[in-house]
Amino acid sequence: MLTLLVIVFIAGYTAIALEHTLRVSKSATALITGVLCWTIFMSTGEKTFINEELQHHLSGIASILFFLLGAMTVVELIDAHDGFDVLTSRIKTTSKRKLLLLVGVFAFFLSALLDNLTTAIVMVAVVNKLIPDQKDRFIFGGVTIIAANAGGAWSPIGDVTTTMLWIAHRISSVEVMLRVFIPALVSFIVPMLILVYRVKGNTEPFTPDTNESELKTSAAERKIVFWSGLGILVLVPVFKSVTHLEPYMGMLLGVGILWLITELIHKKKNDEEKHALSVAHALRRIDTPSVLFFFGILLAVAALESTGILHDLSQGMAERIGNIDLITITTGLASAVVDNVPLVAGAIGMYPESQYGLDHYFWHFLAYAAGTGGSILIIGSAAGVAVMGLQNISFGWYLRHISLAALAGYAAGALVYIGLGSFY
Repeated sequence: MLTLLVIVFIAGYTAIALEHTLRVSKSATALITGVLCWTIFMSTGEKTFINEELQHHLSGIASILFFLLGAMTVVELIDAHDGFDVLTSRIKTTSKRKLLLLVGVFAFFLSALLDNLTTAIVMVAVVNKLIPDQKDRFIFGGVTIIAANAGGAWSPIGDVTTTMLWIAHRISSVEVMLRVFIPALVSFIVPMLILVYRVKGNTEPFTPDTNESELKTSAAERKIVFWSGLGILVLVPVFKSVTHLEPYMGMLLGVGILWLITELIHKKKNDEEKHALSVAHALRRIDTPSVLFFFGILLAVAALESTGILHDLSQGMAERIGNIDLITITTGLASAVVDNVPLVAGAIGMYPESQYGLDHYFWHFLAYAAGTGGSILIIGSAAGVAVMGLQNISFGWYLRHISLAALAGYAAGALVYIGLGSFY
């Protein structure tokens, strides 16, 4: 029966990787795979024990999902208030190369504050306002993917895999920023230096709409919500450090605070105007299929952990590869082909805290590898898939024009991390 469980997991995993070819939602596949894995597991052993295992894993999965829901709500509220215009209105240059550098730097640091998926969506919207040429947009899209993934790797709230490691008590917020920032920065700078020469000339200057009567919110309201939302996201790690409560508690507190702020600044508006700017409306706009995908895939990986399959896999990798650096680098390369969420979830299950404790060298290297390795192929990260859809970039075009630069950055950052490892 355990062989059947592995077959179901691999089949589901393959269907997720081939989502665009099969034209079947990865969320549906993940949910089916997760439930089938536990159903098969239930038929192999003592049912009380298995139900207790399921409840144990469910609490950990729920903490990740509540954190994501809170973060997505904050971002949707900022977007509903046109808060991201605070960024676009500050871009004055018309040089395409300077714009590419600005977009990359914005994406790198914004991803650390928000997350790589949201940052990719925001930066694509910015690029579409600034760059009319489709070929140039493809280059900007590639840089956005690399920068957003690199920026998310060194922040506990910048990438779902880093968040998973943080919530699972494998890394701490301060240490991951200190140890992963420089390798992540290198993994962004190297491909940027390669790709910046692919764009030439100038573009038309960006002129934001200053007619307040045509906008949903006033300039003051946009600034209040934008800076309040960013402040809330940044202070979540601080809340955890001070209170020692789980991160989702700080995120939910932040949602409540931003909810209160928006209620107060819109209290004099009519119901129709308030609804479009409300938390209730933001919750409807959340990417629920992505949340269900995370739930399904984490559920499936939890089944592999409880059956001991991941432990056996860990021992097999240790015997065949041995070197922890090679194992981590291989995991990062694998994240370019398949989703990095189950890879990191599997690693958490394979290597218990008793083997690699809090802030161990391995966990920070894994955060780097899983976060940046997905940039090598456009389907390797949520940010890549988002840009692929929004900019209509084909898999083949990205492979020919971006992948080698991303691979060079990934390798350079990995070498820097290994080199700096002796100082930690």
